[in-house]
Amino acid sequence: MKLRSLGCAGGIGGELRTTSFLIDHDILIDAGTGLGELSLNELQNIDHVFITHAHLDHIACLPIMVDSVARQRTKPLTIYSTEAVIATLKGHVFNWAIWPDFTQIPDSHAPFMRYQPISVGVPVILDGRSIMATPAEHVVPAVGYHLDSGKGSLVFSGDTTSFDGFWNYLNSIKNLRFLLIETAFQEKEKEIAILSKHMYPSLLAEGLTKLTRPADVFVTHLKPGDEVAIMREIGHLVEGEVPIALPNNHVLEF
Repeated sequence: MKLRSLGCAGGIGGELRTTSFLIDHDILIDAGTGLGELSLNELQNIDHVFITHAHLDHIACLPIMVDSVARQRTKPLTIYSTEAVIATLKGHVFNWAIWPDFTQIPDSHAPFMRYQPISVGVPVILDGRSIMATPAEHVVPAVGYHLDSGKGSLVFSGDTTSFDGFWNYLNSIKNLRFLLIETAFQEKEKEIAILSKHMYPSLLAEGLTKLTRPADVFVTHLKPGDEVAIMREIGHLVEGEVPIALPNNHVLEF
């Protein structure tokens, strides 16, 4: 499997793009403003979109993407997430007031888009590739994702605070290769991070002491303008190999 980071920042401005990862050519993990990196032809080739949670920075381009490619496609775009996240998308985005309900266009029997509910711990197998929702703790219903090619695994934390269940899950993955984990705030904004259930450098450093599997660790969701400060603090606090900030358009193969 191949992951391309279309966007992984905690905001926009200049070249910054919010969270979206292209898996091979046909799967997306989240649909933030990073989708703007893709051509119309590349967007048309996407058949599956897995959403971590319904915050705007992770779904901002999903409605526009569906509208852009629907008429060129021959089958519905499938949106995967938990029942709670799908309920939010139905009630607050694809509700005719904010955007059309593409599960009813052109009609409910042959729609441009469909929802597929998933559960934490239950893998979805797509052409031999396993994508499974992993536990997360955020201010809204949220998950991360574990991608397994059979040869190696990558885990994306999504937006979450640190908790033992997450680290215990990582330690159970025998072929873990990559961990993409958010750290949104500096230490001086620790209270905001705690309130919003995001990571901050000392919490990341503490969590990584619980990781017993070898893995290359990349940091995502850095707040705009604070990237250098956050990564400097991580470098001072993390023992052993220091994570690096995940760049836009970086490719990981596993």
